Amino acid sequence: MSVAALRRASRETLSGLPREFWWLWTSTLVNRLGAFVATFMALYLTLDRGYSASFAGLVAALHGLGGVVSSLGGGVMADRIGRRPTLLFAQTSTALSVAVLGFVTGPWAIAGVAFLVGAASSASRPAVQAMMADIVRPEDRVRAFSLNYWAINLGFAVSSMAAGFVAEVSYRAGFLIEAGMTLVCAVVVFLKLPESRPRRQEGERSADKGSVGLGAVLRDTRFMGVVGLSFLIAVIFQQGSVALPVAMGAAGFTPADYGMAIAVNGVLIVVLQIPVTRFIEHRDPRRLLVVSSALAGYGFGLTAFAGSVGVFALTVCVWTLAEIVNAPTQTGLVVRLSPTHGRGRYQGMYTLSWAVGSLVAPLMSGFVIDRFGAEWLWGMCAVVGTVAAAGYALLMRHLPDGDGAAPADRTAGASKPEVSAA
Repeated sequence: MSVAALRRASRETLSGLPREFWWLWTSTLVNRLGAFVATFMALYLTLDRGYSASFAGLVAALHGLGGVVSSLGGGVMADRIGRRPTLLFAQTSTALSVAVLGFVTGPWAIAGVAFLVGAASSASRPAVQAMMADIVRPEDRVRAFSLNYWAINLGFAVSSMAAGFVAEVSYRAGFLIEAGMTLVCAVVVFLKLPESRPRRQEGERSADKGSVGLGAVLRDTRFMGVVGLSFLIAVIFQQGSVALPVAMGAAGFTPADYGMAIAVNGVLIVVLQIPVTRFIEHRDPRRLLVVSSALAGYGFGLTAFAGSVGVFALTVCVWTLAEIVNAPTQTGLVVRLSPTHGRGRYQGMYTLSWAVGSLVAPLMSGFVIDRFGAEWLWGMCAVVGTVAAAGYALLMRHLPDGDGAAPADRTAGASKPEVSAA
């Protein structure tokens, strides 16, 4: 592709999205640029505070458990009180709890505050995704989710590199920088983002009341099937940060070798996310999810045959391509299957699948590696990817057209967005 063609493709990818989307995108980027704590938390606890690796693992688990607890709560809040208030509450709470985490010293205090940090940070995700679905046209949503995912990875790549330098100066400075940048996100939301939650008409309130409670989400069998498949995909992708370093270390590779291999993931996402988005934007989501699920499973499956850093990096390339395609397509599918007035709850349930996956993956990988060996784990990844691909092929037959509004939403008339002054 020529430089001129690349520029034209970039302009087409970035054009046509509303101004509110770009402020939300900016908030996401700033948030990820300041994500220092997740990078150096284990080092902070073991090297700076002198706690054991087991305690560091417990803190990580509690942080993940906080995300599990708040995923549904954040979705309910986004539907009941609005996207903007939920974001402001979650981001302010995250900033305060992260700052406190930098000052507490007792083991129980650290564990408790880590749980609060995980809960506060995860509560904002359903609101972000629901707001994005509210303000972006249905035909542009896959592109918008791709750009948001690109911002997440770009910010995390930069913050991961910066975290090492910050930690050499002061771990506490890292906590305070993250708290400050999270507050900047809250300021952006407060000043630049109006409320986007669709407003019900009077007729809809009487006909639809209670139709998008959590019980309705759980009874939506097709959607809950997608949530289950999302959990399987989450477990697969978590192995890149959970099992891969353990397996490489057991095979005699150094932490620097793992760093070189896994760095390919972030680089490829930053470089390829936008051009790949152009390729997948208007393609059949069922085929994209089937192919990306199989590619993820077999990408990790190939790790069983890796014997050098170069081959490990090659396997990372395979499952990273799957990640680039899967993440925005799956998020777009969630919106497509969600009723307009239940987007927060549906996004919360979807977020929950990834939060639970982040808890299950370390337990599963550790057990399998210790009892059977890493080769069995990589083989299981291939099997799980195949199962997920078959599941998407079955569940997405007769996929509804449009943005997935429930029949009541489509027949009751268009909903007006609930706009409030910033």
